[in-house]
Formats: sequence, structure tokens, C-alpha cells
Amino acid sequence: MSPSSERTVRLPADLHARPAGQLSRIAAGFSSRPITLAAGDKEVDARSVLLVMSLGATRGTHVTVRAEGEDADRAVQALADLLAAVEPLDAPAPS
Repeated sequence: MSPSSERTVRLPADLHARPAGQLSRIAAGFSSRPITLAAGDKEVDARSVLLVMSLGATRGTHVTVRAEGEDADRAVQALADLLAAVEPLDAPAPS
């Protein structure tokens, strides 16, 4: 059985396109398979930006990062750190 790791993070802001893209790129850099994100009753492949966005995770949502494989601890830590640092979308500039 391969090593596994799991960590839950409470989002400080909505999980919008920019952090979803960053999460997917980071997840793709690890050899662990699978790497998933779960929110509520939905679990998705962290390597897919569209699936990550489909979680619909908003500020205050608890998101669980899971990974199995040789670098599972590092993968979970990297993704959890990014989730914990999600910033709100910039407010539109006044016109």
C-alpha cells in the first residue's frame, strides 16, 4: 500500500479561476495518484482546473486535500498551503 496523506483547510475566500489553475498546475507536478480535493459530498481530481472550479467552494468552505503515493505528504502540504492563502477577487476599478 502506498503512503497517503490528508489535510482539511477552511477557505479564506472563494475558490475562483486563478487559484484553481494554480492548484491544478501544482498537483500535476507531483507523482502521487490520485490527488483529490473534496468539499461537501463532492470529490474531484485536483489536476483538472474545470473540476476544481466545479466544487463551487466559497469562503468558509472546508476543503479536504487527499493524495496517495511517494510524495503524498508534500503534495497535500503544497495544495493545502495554497488553499489557505486564496485571496478574494480584486474589486473592479471605479469608472
